Amino acid sequence: MDQPKIQRMLRLMKLMSGSVNYSVDELASKLGMSWRTVYRYIDTFKGAGFAVSRLPGGVFKLGKLPAEAPDFDRLIYFSEEEAYLVNSLLDRLDRGNALKANLKSKLAVIYQSTSIADFVDRRFMSANVESLSEAVKRKCRAVLKNYESGHSHTVRDRLVEPFGFTTDFSDVWAYDLEDGRNKVFRISRIEEVEVLDEGWQAEEAHRMQKVDIFRMSGTEGKRVRLLLSVLAKNLLVEEYPLAEKFLRPLDGDASGLVGSLPQSWKDGAWLLDAEVYNYAGVCRFCAGLGGDVLPLDSPELVSYIREYVRREFGEYFQ
Repeated sequence: MDQPKIQRMLRLMKLMSGSVNYSVDELASKLGMSWRTVYRYIDTFKGAGFAVSRLPGGVFKLGKLPAEAPDFDRLIYFSEEEAYLVNSLLDRLDRGNALKANLKSKLAVIYQSTSIADFVDRRFMSANVESLSEAVKRKCRAVLKNYESGHSHTVRDRLVEPFGFTTDFSDVWAYDLEDGRNKVFRISRIEEVEVLDEGWQAEEAHRMQKVDIFRMSGTEGKRVRLLLSVLAKNLLVEEYPLAEKFLRPLDGDASGLVGSLPQSWKDGAWLLDAEVYNYAGVCRFCAGLGGDVLPLDSPELVSYIREYVRREFGEYFQ
């Protein structure tokens, strides 16, 4: 789990466990995130076994800590060394121990574990990451059961040779035996991974390409500059955490870059200046947010977005 996301979760936990009652909208405003994200984090807390209660007025509370307890974020934060020790001790428990899974789920929410699987939020993804990691280590082929392709819009098994992961373990690099090409497969779209006893036979063809902040791969970089509202900036960082280091706030009036800005930009503007290897990822992000994202000095990207909207949504405007 990326560090900014951990920090946002810690702040949300602290607010929800304090003496002041906040509604979901108030929590979203204080943390600079959407109300949908607040609900998603609350569901994550519930799924990890935390006691969450709902009060009148749309207020959610975490189980109250005793008054003599130390500061909440200090209480639940683990250093890397502490996380390693706790994780090692939990691994020694029997598989059938009822507390083991619950404890690891809670810890996975609030610290960056040294275990590969604990980089992943969802439990079903955790098992797939571990299986794929085994295939990479043993240099074995694997079957990605019922993989949902975002390009061909099909659901079917894929026979592959996995050989690496992207930075946050959200995707796996694998050689597709059917197409004879290296591809990035989204782990959340895999129903199950079956590791085969067959070894790699195309290792010399395995190549990892560069992956941009929108998780698109390629060899030739294209610079993009986007002007973002505060809403768009928050959504960008939540969905694509690696984008954060390419963002900077714009001091003063940003309308000089694009002319007049809509009222929704009254809270300020941010500039994204980054390199992408394929317009598909940034295009989908821009198209989904409309006037909260404005491309700058990128006529090719603007043309790509227009064609994407015409192709995907043209029938609704006829």
